[in-house]
Amino acid sequence: VVAGFHPRDGVRYTYTALNERGIERAAAFTPPLSPAVNEYMTRLDLCDVFIQRNNNRTQAQQIEGWHTIIDKAVAAGVESGGIGLASNAFGSNWTGKFSLEERMNWLDRMHQLWDEAGIAVKRVYFADAMSWNMPHEVEAQLVAVKERWPGIDDFNLHLHNGRGVALASVYAALKVLDGTDTLRLQSSIGGMAGCPYCGNGRAAMMIATEDLMHMLEEMGIHTGVDLYKLIEVVWLAEEIVGHPLYGCVSKAGPLPRHDRLYAMDMPRIETLDEAKHFIHGSRAYEGAPSPWKGPIRSFQRPESLKDAPAPESPPDNVHRLKR
Repeated sequence: VVAGFHPRDGVRYTYTALNERGIERAAAFTPPLSPAVNEYMTRLDLCDVFIQRNNNRTQAQQIEGWHTIIDKAVAAGVESGGIGLASNAFGSNWTGKFSLEERMNWLDRMHQLWDEAGIAVKRVYFADAMSWNMPHEVEAQLVAVKERWPGIDDFNLHLHNGRGVALASVYAALKVLDGTDTLRLQSSIGGMAGCPYCGNGRAAMMIATEDLMHMLEEMGIHTGVDLYKLIEVVWLAEEIVGHPLYGCVSKAGPLPRHDRLYAMDMPRIETLDEAKHFIHGSRAYEGAPSPWKGPIRSFQRPESLKDAPAPESPPDNVHRLKR
């Protein structure tokens, strides 16, 4: 797969390697994969069961490897490192929920090793393959990190959305962090993802990229992404995999503005295909039943009043909506 695609300028192509062999294999495909950057980080799976299922290692073996990672960072002369909780930071389907205190204790152990090596810790990573994240817990966790280690300003959240709250958790993170921080997020087209080792399979989906981009834009965070083109990519992906994907904005469309406000006289819209009118136009609902006896006109849509009888005045307590 990697050998068959053509990289585009300005895009960084990353990979996940769970062991030294994986790192070596990735190096053989660099390029087209992007060269590794300073990502020296000690990580821990809080669930010993999951790491055995996912990595064929134990938690104890993972801890033993911390010194090797830090030694390599020292040899490379890097100025900063990172600490992280991999795959099950908030809870496990086999061992249950993990507390803020547990997370902070393990992060502190890792931080101390970096301190002893004389390398500053600038990055922190939280991964949640089993979809245990909750917005209030993500908020409390990031607040605790910022209070305990003000030098950490690079936050990476890998939140699966199998229980439907990952986007809310991202919102919680955005409210905690400020302009001096970097927030890294992972998402996928249509939420397409899964984990065969966590017991949820394809239900362990990711945040849909189109839903994330839509929320960020509505919050005033410019992404540079053409959301309508992205949605068409989602539809193409659905054709390729042969089933609907899991995002919402790809089905209902972005919030309509200006000339993308819906046609007031459109017929009843019932199916997902008919709802695609926000890109396909009226052909999406051609032939659908329309119960309206005449054109719908409204003072809130002045363009509908052209060449129309004088409308009734709006109630005193109603104002025209700004578009």
